[in-house]
Amino acid sequence: MRAIQFASPRTARLIDVPAPAAPGPGEALVRTLSMGVCGTDVSAFLGKFPFFQFPRIPGHELGVEVLALGEGVDGPAVGARCAVEPYLNCGECYACRRGASNCCERLSVIGVMEDGGLCERFVIPAAKLHPSASLSFEQLALVETLGIGCHAIARAQPVAGERLLIVGVGPIGLSALEFARLADADVTVVDTQPSRLQFCRRTYRLENCVDAAATGGLREQLRDLTAGDLYPVVVDATGNSTAMVASLDYVAAGGTLVFLGLTRDQISFAQPAMHKPEIQIRASRNALPRDFTRIIELIDGGAIDTAAWVSHRAAFAEVPFAFESFTRPESGVVKAIIDVSGASSS
Repeated sequence: MRAIQFASPRTARLIDVPAPAAPGPGEALVRTLSMGVCGTDVSAFLGKFPFFQFPRIPGHELGVEVLALGEGVDGPAVGARCAVEPYLNCGECYACRRGASNCCERLSVIGVMEDGGLCERFVIPAAKLHPSASLSFEQLALVETLGIGCHAIARAQPVAGERLLIVGVGPIGLSALEFARLADADVTVVDTQPSRLQFCRRTYRLENCVDAAATGGLREQLRDLTAGDLYPVVVDATGNSTAMVASLDYVAAGGTLVFLGLTRDQISFAQPAMHKPEIQIRASRNALPRDFTRIIELIDGGAIDTAAWVSHRAAFAEVPFAFESFTRPESGVVKAIIDVSGASSS
């Protein structure tokens, strides 16, 4: 069976691996049709992601087809199209018992802590499959990344009509933007890449798209936009320690800062920077099962249009040569999709 493996930083290779065994009780054998490339995959490929070890088969944003079911599985049925919830949790620890399965003490994420779905077939607990009769495999592959933004905005708890700032509008920042928009927040976005800001202007008709690399100082630009008040909610999706610390300076008094991005670096700041304005700092990790259900319904109902997101595509056999280009913002990549359907014949 064919798979793509990240063998070492900046090295993706086509490999042969044993075919998976038949699914056991509670499990499903699935075939991967589409995989979305997200910031986690890019960071992992570059050797920068905290929870990733080489060598590893990536792939956690997946659109799959159910091929077989193990004993005791009621659904989804064989042949169903599904999004994959890639967070394998124990169900027993304190986090799981309180409904925070995204923070399980023994959490393992496929494609990150263990081999993932950039292969022909794999076995996964059937409970981690979220079926849809109407969404395409490509749309289903985007459900997980949207879940990251959905959970982050739930953590931020914005009030309709209030200002909300998103720092960094790569794929994860864009997923937060979708749900900030659905929460009727007054959104401003910041990025260093003009192409990303242009995408937000064109796709979301956003007026306040701020170039962080422009002269004049970012905090001063943001103060001017808000008449000096700054932002009750700031979501930092950069994964850059310098930017994450700087984001404290954009939060209004009594506001909330959500760290959505991940970094290997230490983050440090003068404690009065959060104490004086009484800022809340929250982390946002992964997503919850209910987020997947909600997102499938939102896409199906037209509230979220994923079509504009996909800027790049690659066939399975092209990945070892094409993946490097997905890491370069200047290539104009918003979201890349890998077509895995030809894996067995390529």
